[in-house]
Amino acid sequence: MLLVHPDGSSFRFDPGALCLELLPTGGPGPLAYFEVLHGPEDLARWAGESRLPGELEPAVSQVEVDAARALRDALWRLAEAHVSARQPAPDDLATVNDAAAHPPLVARLTAEGQREWGPGATGTGLLSTVARDAVDLFTGAYAHRVRTCGADDCRLLFVDTSRPGRRRWCSMERCGNRHKVRAHRARLTTADDD
Repeated sequence: MLLVHPDGSSFRFDPGALCLELLPTGGPGPLAYFEVLHGPEDLARWAGESRLPGELEPAVSQVEVDAARALRDALWRLAEAHVSARQPAPDDLATVNDAAAHPPLVARLTAEGQREWGPGATGTGLLSTVARDAVDLFTGAYAHRVRTCGADDCRLLFVDTSRPGRRRWCSMERCGNRHKVRAHRARLTTADDD
């Protein structure tokens, strides 16, 4: 996915899971600065740009947008607690579980062997699908690979699906490159001091 910072810069980011794709749309506290889910069209656009295949165009209400922001904020706190090996807040668990309890989006197979979405896709179905993805992620084989970006000034979360399991950065294009530049400058400064 392509993330666009409010300052206009952009970079590619693969969080590795649908539920973690929702996080960069804003968040609790200081993350509200990045808020992009203001109206139904914003949530529908996010769905169409997400890793969900096919042309998904859910009917979304403002109430569902508010529910998406609540789910996203709960997922932020749950993921950060998970990474830090802290107990999740009961309210955050309830938010995810309540969203997961609704019927998810319905996928269908076409004659061409493609996936398409059944009629009647809604924001509630979308949020259920996201919440169920979170349940699968935090209870599945990659649960121990959910990580926060290694940069001191980045809070992006991702699941490391790389074979060796050594991914450190949200994006080599952004934080990984900035780290390399800082390390190079530090080596030059050290060499100049010698």
